[in-house]
Amino acid sequence: MTTIEFFLEQLNAEVATTRKMLERIPNDKYDWKPHPKSMNIRSLATHIAELPTWIPMVLSTEELDFAAAPYNPTIINNTENLMALFEKSFVAGLEALVADKEWLMNDTWTLRNGPEIYSRDKKWEVIRLTISQIIHHRAQLGVYLRLLDIPIPGSYGPSADEEFVPIEVEEAA
Repeated sequence: MTTIEFFLEQLNAEVATTRKMLERIPNDKYDWKPHPKSMNIRSLATHIAELPTWIPMVLSTEELDFAAAPYNPTIINNTENLMALFEKSFVAGLEALVADKEWLMNDTWTLRNGPEIYSRDKKWEVIRLTISQIIHHRAQLGVYLRLLDIPIPGSYGPSADEEFVPIEVEEAA
């Protein structure tokens, strides 16, 4: 399995759970946040929805310099627009993971803010981190939804809000 094939498998595996989590956000909760130091749901959900676009960015550039290109998130005010953004970003991530880009995986990619370098890693490491960030922030959103008493979907099995049905296993004779 190539690195590209591995990341395609990973991204496809995480998209369904991410989609289920994002689509549960009520339109009247976008400004809510659990703590003064926390992001509001709008910022968190937008970040999750935009993260797949880091894959084509990493594969087509050598760095991201926030001093030269400040982050301007898409403004989302409802779940319909959030889901459209997520689907568009997901497709962009998938479309960037093509076999002829395998040779780029060991190139170095830098994240910086002017002269301050935050990280300098292989492109494959940044893509792995991007997928991990989707999972991390999705879990964070799950906590937000739980605090709002909104049932959350399971991620790698059923959640406390879903009925667990054990699989019956036949005993060997």
